[in-house]
Amino acid sequence: MTDQDGVDEHKRATLKRFAALGAASPLAKFSDADSAADASESDVRDAITGYLSTTPGAHFSKVRDDLQLGTGETQHHVRQLVDEGRVTVYRDGDYKRLYPGGQFSEFEMTVLGYLRRETPRGMLVTLLADPSASASDLATELGVSRPTVSKYAGELEAAGLLSREDGYAVAAPETVLMLVVGYADSFDERAVQLAREAADLVTFDG
Repeated sequence: MTDQDGVDEHKRATLKRFAALGAASPLAKFSDADSAADASESDVRDAITGYLSTTPGAHFSKVRDDLQLGTGETQHHVRQLVDEGRVTVYRDGDYKRLYPGGQFSEFEMTVLGYLRRETPRGMLVTLLADPSASASDLATELGVSRPTVSKYAGELEAAGLLSREDGYAVAAPETVLMLVVGYADSFDERAVQLAREAADLVTFDG
């Protein structure tokens, strides 16, 4: 087997794995494959939707690279999926982030977009685990400067994800926690750890 064959085999295995998830989606019924070529294209689209079911909010280039697709190929299939209502594209600054169609509110897509960024995610996860954490605590925990924390705090506040009225507090913490826990494996170890501890952070009205 040549190196190129090896790459192709790995690509096929990756697409097959995610296509199985995408084909199980309720939205998969909108796919229509009448020929072998159509079936192949349908498999790629199922792979994209399957990938997004586990990694919602991934930006276009990450979807392309992780599924080992070409730029034009990815653009073609994403357009098809958007037209079919299976994928939603949400602009996040310079990024086009992709989500399963109709699954998330605008606020949830905004949250997931920030959770896909390392420092904002670290700030939100740290504050969910320790609501008393100060700017200095966040800087130390994340290994960044105080000005960096301040910069991202301003962005998170403007996006409606953070309050700075009395220290730092996560806005809609239940929603943010739910999304961290639901997709922890697609973030990082800090998120995974929070997910393990989430049961102790959730309170119920009795």
